[in-house]
Amino acid sequence: MQRQVYLSGQMVAEADAKISIFDSAVLLGDTVTESTRTFGHTPFKLEQHVARLYKSLKVARIDAGMNADEMLKVTLRMLEANLPTYRDEEDCWIVHNISRGLSIPGPDPTVQRSSATVMIYTQPMDLRGWAKFYTEGCHAVTPMSRIIPSQSLDARIKNRSRMAYTLAEIEVKLVDPEAQSVILDIHGNVAENKGGNIFIVSSGVLKTPRPTNCLAGISRETVMQLARDLDICVEETELQPYDLYTADEVFFTSTPYCIMPATKFNGLPVGDGQVGPITQQLLAAWSKLVGMDIVKQAMKQLKGNDR
Repeated sequence: MQRQVYLSGQMVAEADAKISIFDSAVLLGDTVTESTRTFGHTPFKLEQHVARLYKSLKVARIDAGMNADEMLKVTLRMLEANLPTYRDEEDCWIVHNISRGLSIPGPDPTVQRSSATVMIYTQPMDLRGWAKFYTEGCHAVTPMSRIIPSQSLDARIKNRSRMAYTLAEIEVKLVDPEAQSVILDIHGNVAENKGGNIFIVSSGVLKTPRPTNCLAGISRETVMQLARDLDICVEETELQPYDLYTADEVFFTSTPYCIMPATKFNGLPVGDGQVGPITQQLLAAWSKLVGMDIVKQAMKQLKGNDR
């Protein structure tokens, strides 16, 4: 059985899902996006992801041709069609990519020859690349490149262009092939990772950058709420590399892995060099929230060397 893709009003087989080379997604990277995941085949905070998608669409002035409720219904229908292709223990991404549509090269890139191109699909949730970081922690490294300033492109507009993030990842991989980026802004403050937010724990206080130079992540929001439920003090503030060097714990948050501990920062150990107790506490709380062991799922994939 082949997975289905929703493509501008039609359900098509994954192998047949194609867009024009003249689409603004291809010509200009002019696309807004969202990535959601399932836990036990149940979407996690899909409504919030769709709501954020429509904020991005509004600011980017892209008309998707349907409202948020319709987008949610279409997404759930597509997921339901694809669930039989996933094993019981296997979860998936739910991805939305929406471009402005066919574009005309010339002096005005906003001119369209079609309605928006709406692409919704699922993919297997492959956690193998992150799995060992749950217990060992990753190496967080600052690249030479800086995050695009919010004055140029507000990080809260979740867009599909990954060039800046990819270049930053290339730079950190020169330091360590498995390094995970901590990208700074033009003022030297900690901004974000290529696909996630950054937290530290210092003297029992959980701290994360304000969403002025980073995406207002839904995983970020989830961690802050879990922390408050656990009576852990949470602060949104400015962070600089010094704060990560001297932190007791550091971790990233993102849709696929939820929480990724970092036990080394630019070659120096974070805290005692082990995954910290508050990080572990938050991971356990997230597992309880979704009714499954997040770490166990990833480790099972790693040991089985399958999807």
